[in-house]
Amino acid sequence: MRLLDRYLIGQILWFTLLVTAALVTLAALFSFIEQQSDVGVGSFGMLDAFFVTLLRVPKQTFQLLPIAALIGALLGLGNLARGSELIIIRAAGVSVARVALAAAMAGVALVVVGGTLGEALAPPLEAYARQMQTLGKYANMNYAGHAGIWLKDGARIVSIEQQSADNLYGGIFVYQLQAGADGRQHLAAVVHADSAAIVRGKTWRLNNYAASLLGTERVTTQRAATTLVDSDVSSELLAAAVVDPGSLPLRGLWRYVSHLRANGLESRSWEIALWSRVARSLSTILLCMLAVPFVFGPLRSSGAGSRTVIGIVIGVVYFLINRTLENSGDVYGLNPLLVAWGPAVALAAVTTIAIARVR
Repeated sequence: MRLLDRYLIGQILWFTLLVTAALVTLAALFSFIEQQSDVGVGSFGMLDAFFVTLLRVPKQTFQLLPIAALIGALLGLGNLARGSELIIIRAAGVSVARVALAAAMAGVALVVVGGTLGEALAPPLEAYARQMQTLGKYANMNYAGHAGIWLKDGARIVSIEQQSADNLYGGIFVYQLQAGADGRQHLAAVVHADSAAIVRGKTWRLNNYAASLLGTERVTTQRAATTLVDSDVSSELLAAAVVDPGSLPLRGLWRYVSHLRANGLESRSWEIALWSRVARSLSTILLCMLAVPFVFGPLRSSGAGSRTVIGIVIGVVYFLINRTLENSGDVYGLNPLLVAWGPAVALAAVTTIAIARVR
């Protein structure tokens, strides 16, 4: 049985690899074409666009892997069905559940590969691609964006106008809050610094420091060339605040969600991104298993083209449902766990029923 499992898993993984290569090539081509509007802006050239496209390949692979897994499983198992190999396997006493288990093991292998790409390679490469594109297009770089960054750090509200390096920031305002006798938060101090840098851990060095302390009767000021301030706001949290949730690794998403919760801030959109990432990764296993009832049932004698079309339709519909729920969940205030896991639970139910009905 181990030999049979390896044979079935090998077929699924091989065809998934071919499908993934085809889908990623198309996605990279569209990405390269999309960047043509930026070619010639600043120093951003055709070669830069090519490198940016290559740097985004791991992220595209991670995003397309569930659909590729379904199509690959349909093609791999369908190829065995057309050669009557699945009939021989069934005649030897192997159950449909056993074949589905082999497909699930192939899905687990794909989840491991996808997790490596999506969590270890894609985030830093995507960040470097974004930085390369920004540096090429704009000579005076404001990498954090012209809108600035706003973060809450306990009783402090931090505003950062621009980021010019990984740990160098400019235009810092810190608004210190303090609970009053009425139980409400009141503004106690306003701090400004021309620039700031994270010198070690979570210690900030503020340059050209100026503070206005708001007392009950008067305002006092303090000034210093440099001063050190301890804060829970780290460079990772600042990076999380200015990038799309889909560009962060799970660890970064989890830390940022924890930070938002700890400070009583709205975290629904980030929680949806976090749990949807986990649910989509695990759904790769279910999509591999979903191919089993098709190849034993209506698509057993169909050609590869029919299976590919069916796989694309199912994959696209599942993707659209996921995206629709993610967007509407944030708009209508739905529970993040329901939004993220709802489609995966429905897919698991459909897959289980479909496999159980195969004779």
